[in-house]
Amino acid sequence: MSKSLLARVPVPVRLGVPVAAAGLLAAACGSAAASPSSSGSQSSGSQSSTPAAGTMIASHSGSGGTFLTDSGHTVYLWDADGMNKSNCSGACAATWPPVMASGKVTPGHGVKPSDLGTIARSGGGKQVTYNGHPLYFFAGDSGPGQTNGQGSDNFGAKWWLVAPSGTAITASDTASPGGSTSTGGSSTGGGWG
Repeated sequence: MSKSLLARVPVPVRLGVPVAAAGLLAAACGSAAASPSSSGSQSSGSQSSTPAAGTMIASHSGSGGTFLTDSGHTVYLWDADGMNKSNCSGACAATWPPVMASGKVTPGHGVKPSDLGTIARSGGGKQVTYNGHPLYFFAGDSGPGQTNGQGSDNFGAKWWLVAPSGTAITASDTASPGGSTSTGGSSTGGGWG
């Protein structure tokens, strides 16, 4: 733009364009940083269940064995569920939020693609399954790698970490807030699968 033409453009307009562009850029960056994941099933206090580009189930090593995670957050199976059927809703789903599919469900390191699937939730949306097990988070896990729900018997049945083989890990596994494990035992192939 020539200087003479630029001089005719009011100062607020000349200043507004770069400010508006900077504001749009900041908003785009801020929303991506503030919300790396999204899920339609999260309850208060629960961690996010899916990365923005989709859901990725991967493995994580802990003292009780190698178990599955989504975005670093531990996922669990529940003994009261049936094959490809969730029996956890209402208060159960508030404490144990379902891992909901967002975009494509993909396997991360150590995960068998053929074992990943989804089932329809009665309230809408698709819940991620692994080897037929509906997957859940635990609201008591406040950070990646924590396994505070391991062995819990909330809502009348046991909650277990999920091995990459698709079976329940029934050994104890205690993780620190930083996500590293500190105590535990050995992995067993318990559960159905």
